[in-house]
Amino acid sequence: MRRKISVEALAEIKDAMENEKIVRVFKRYKALYLYFSGLTIRDIANQTGITVNTICNLHKKYQIAGLSAIPDKKISGRPVRLTLEARNTVKAVMLKQHPFDVEISDDFNWTAGLLAKYIKREYGYAYSIRGITALLARLGFYYKYPTYVLVNADKEK
Repeated sequence: MRRKISVEALAEIKDAMENEKIVRVFKRYKALYLYFSGLTIRDIANQTGITVNTICNLHKKYQIAGLSAIPDKKISGRPVRLTLEARNTVKAVMLKQHPFDVEISDDFNWTAGLLAKYIKREYGYAYSIRGITALLARLGFYYKYPTYVLVNADKEK
């Protein structure tokens, strides 16, 4: 049994489904498409792996707000501990100073552990090594091992 929907609306759902790159949202579009194509909700659930309740909710959302209601909303996640100003300060310290300049260590290179110590001392937040590497990625850094170059090396040796 085909449910009441225009051919244009069905084509719009199909286009959205074909252009979607996120698997979860693609499955939702597919479930809607199959629902309006006439499949039973149980068959759609078996075919897509989406629960019957979710399919009913998708249909309700589509009836109220159209295709814009189908994709995921942004998930906020845990709020960041360091403010934007603090993150920019940490970034500037890493770029312009060495760990020995800020009296963290005698080392010349920043490591995730040294940065965690610095943040703990300055801002009072304890970070794990994994948390620091994630923070560095958000700041635009990537993690690599340092390469040491001898500046005053004898060229003949």
